[in-house]
Amino acid sequence: MASQSSPFADLSSAFADAVATTSPHIVEVQSHRSLASGFFWREGLVVTPDETLAEDGKIEVELADGTVLDAALVGRDPATDIALLRVAGATAQAVAFGSDPVRAGALTLIVAAAESAPLVAFGMIAAAGPSWQSMRGGTIDARIEIDGRLRHRAEGGLAIGGGGEAFGMAVRGPRGRTLIIPAATIDRVAGQLADHGRVPVAYIGAGLRDVPLEDGTNAAMVMTIDRQGPAAAAGLQQGDIILSWAGKRMAHVGALLHTLRATPVGSIVTLGVQRGGAPVELDITIGDRPAR
Repeated sequence: MASQSSPFADLSSAFADAVATTSPHIVEVQSHRSLASGFFWREGLVVTPDETLAEDGKIEVELADGTVLDAALVGRDPATDIALLRVAGATAQAVAFGSDPVRAGALTLIVAAAESAPLVAFGMIAAAGPSWQSMRGGTIDARIEIDGRLRHRAEGGLAIGGGGEAFGMAVRGPRGRTLIIPAATIDRVAGQLADHGRVPVAYIGAGLRDVPLEDGTNAAMVMTIDRQGPAAAAGLQQGDIILSWAGKRMAHVGALLHTLRATPVGSIVTLGVQRGGAPVELDITIGDRPAR
């Protein structure tokens, strides 16, 4: 007599099927005593967490079939914890991210790799919220946190939703939390790395310092000007006090820099400035910080 199916058996089978479908996209990334996971984002291109990748030395990836291939670093962005590798000779298919919204309370799988085999974690989406900035100033398009801890080797694994589609990359956040770098952030940052080898960094070319105002609040005073930078081109002068950014009051230098980091390079922003006690408005085109 054939055994009857049960909801638990159906759920278990669905999970196993999702892992089997996802695992061919996953690789193990090996770099100077560090082991993590990654996945094929585009043909021949692997995304992996930047924090797990050694600063220099040889990088190898192990495919799902056990093949070990050399990888070359295309670029890395510590601010969003994304690194991009080029793997010559790889034929694995790139992952296709899903478009379903991520909701708190939904179940998820993290599919990573260890020694040519899937490494899987199960959890619930504990938080799903709007975009946020990392401690290194990177803009993450959505805040997604998983209820559960992540093994080191599972960092870089794909987060899979109930429909079986990937929606981001798992990383270890502060205080052991498991965070997901969402698909939108991966596509944006990896695309910039693929095109330029780096991520443009918003820059105005001015040194700033907090100064107190007569009303008891603070603002950002311009102390130095890069003569070749956007601030000089906009007419900003040493001694100017920046009061507002696109109409929003800037209470201190930290607030201004936080806003600057979230502003795309090439944007034109109106600054409200106090110069010699008189109000002035200047339009500044946000530049790309020169490489150091």
